[in-house]
Amino acid sequence: MKSKTQIYLAPFQGITTYTYREVYTRYFDGVDKLFTPFFTGIQKPNSLAKRAFEFNFIKQNNVEVVPQMLSKDAVELTKFANFCDKKGFKEVNWNLGCPYPRVANKKRGSGMLPYPDMVGEILGQVMPNTSIKFSIKCRLGYFSENEILDLLKVYNSFDISELTIHARLGKQLYKGEVNHEAFKKALSLSNIPVVYNGDVFSKSDFNAFNLQLAEINTWMIGRGLLVDPFLPMKIKGLLKLSLEEQSDVIYKFITDLYLAYRKKNSNRLQSIGGVKELWGSLAYSFGEPQRVFSKIKKTSSFDDYEEVVASVFKEFSWLGSDAGLYKKKLNKE
Repeated sequence: MKSKTQIYLAPFQGITTYTYREVYTRYFDGVDKLFTPFFTGIQKPNSLAKRAFEFNFIKQNNVEVVPQMLSKDAVELTKFANFCDKKGFKEVNWNLGCPYPRVANKKRGSGMLPYPDMVGEILGQVMPNTSIKFSIKCRLGYFSENEILDLLKVYNSFDISELTIHARLGKQLYKGEVNHEAFKKALSLSNIPVVYNGDVFSKSDFNAFNLQLAEINTWMIGRGLLVDPFLPMKIKGLLKLSLEEQSDVIYKFITDLYLAYRKKNSNRLQSIGGVKELWGSLAYSFGEPQRVFSKIKKTSSFDDYEEVVASVFKEFSWLGSDAGLYKKKLNKE
């Protein structure tokens, strides 16, 4: 019998910020860990100071926070891990999954996956000099799903606490299909607890993947959760609200998030940018998502934004992830 389902919030640069996580966990249940967007360049003066306040919170609304690091520098990774350890965090995560060319071309994120010797050399320097749990988020490879096979030989030789595998290649970015066969092969060879990541956009997606991946009980969800904040609750059977009641909660959530960004940014107009980024996903839980996002995207003042958001909730129905509109969008691309 499977263990109890665990769900992690995937990190998204510019979206799943401290502010987002704080407001999200105030409104929604079902998430067991919150992974931060990656920290990088911490060797530079004042680099950690820019987000220093984040390290004062090892939990947000009683949900564990896991700081994530993007680096190919063993000294930097060690420094970061030990810094987080002293702050009281239980775990740090090494990002070997970021697919974007500006990262990957520098052999960082998923760009390091074709170089298992390099990964092993870095882990060989970091692991003996840290005591905090050290987990990894990666992909099946950058160019080929066979890359994970050599990487697992490296991972298995260290005391990695958990391995999250996005079931795609780095060069795919977020396009194309996830590769469950390659994921299952990797799973069979891993001595480390494995977390599944990739294309869980609805409860029906989860149910289908859950049948295919019988050994998995821990899931990292990113885009699906941004589209429908209720998704973890739906997966765990915790949601008892009607669509109309869900809509009311979403309106309160998105309003509180907007106000929190305004407070954080001292009422500067850039506050709208953070919520617009989220609306790019959230719109796909409403009827006519393109119209919804088009309206939001055009706003250029606080009054305009507030007026348009109010009109969206009056004019468009909240359908949630069960409508599958985000998946339909991806299938057209």
